[in-house]
Amino acid sequence: MKKIKLSKDKIDLIVTGISFVFGTFGLALCYNLFYKPNNLVVGGMTGLGMVIQKITGLDAQLFIYISSFILLIASYIWLGKDETKRIVIGTFLYPIFITFTKPIADVLLIYLSFHEILVTVVLAGLLYGFSNGLVYKFGYSTGGSDVLVRLGCKFFHTSEGQGVLFINTLIIISGAFVFGVENAVYAIIITVIGSLFVDKILIGMSDSKNFMIYTREAKKIRHLIENEFKAGFTIFPTVGGYSHLHGAMIMSVIRNRDINLFKERILEIDPQAFFVISDCYQVQGGVKRSNLPFM
Repeated sequence: MKKIKLSKDKIDLIVTGISFVFGTFGLALCYNLFYKPNNLVVGGMTGLGMVIQKITGLDAQLFIYISSFILLIASYIWLGKDETKRIVIGTFLYPIFITFTKPIADVLLIYLSFHEILVTVVLAGLLYGFSNGLVYKFGYSTGGSDVLVRLGCKFFHTSEGQGVLFINTLIIISGAFVFGVENAVYAIIITVIGSLFVDKILIGMSDSKNFMIYTREAKKIRHLIENEFKAGFTIFPTVGGYSHLHGAMIMSVIRNRDINLFKERILEIDPQAFFVISDCYQVQGGVKRSNLPFM
């Protein structure tokens, strides 16, 4: 039997597609499992649909279907074919998954009904963040309010961050008027938790720190890094912008558990050392040692 060998590009495409489907499924499940039963208006067209259902009686799911289709057409007209390609699958898939996950959520709610609403809020935030992270990680979108954001960017020259904040704030405020301020506060907590979780999925977990050290004791610092902390480093010759003195900038990645000790040892060697510390999410290439698990 002949084995089918897939190229790396095809494997990446399959992984991307599966991640997007799982992410969209998770967002739909989150709506039926946490938002709708607890009247949590987090934002987006799903949140607006809940508000409209409460005010007019129009079914929220029906509103999501209609608004998604209208916004897809608007995207094609004003944003163009290429921009619309990125949202067309999600525009159809997300409402379908909302319908599909409703009976699943009804079963799960038997086991996930908590007396403390904060437990529900935290779980909603985690599922929302994880699912959004899977969708955004590969540049996809579920359409809906994302189209409104991009239209705002085009016609009002706002940034995407400003557009998302403005639209979701309006929807959450409308939810506060309809379902109460308490529910709006819970919705904000979900948004914050979800945003933090999205960042972790998109960027990764920072298990190390990148040090940029300006020192005139480069040889001693180099010896410290190489022999005491067993890490790699790169040295850049520098000239002080104010002092005009020649020195060296050393770049090195250090484990989180070692950063305080490393700072102390640097200042012991050179009390005048200047260094900048930043999160390091990924290290690739360069010197790799077996005792540096993050590398």
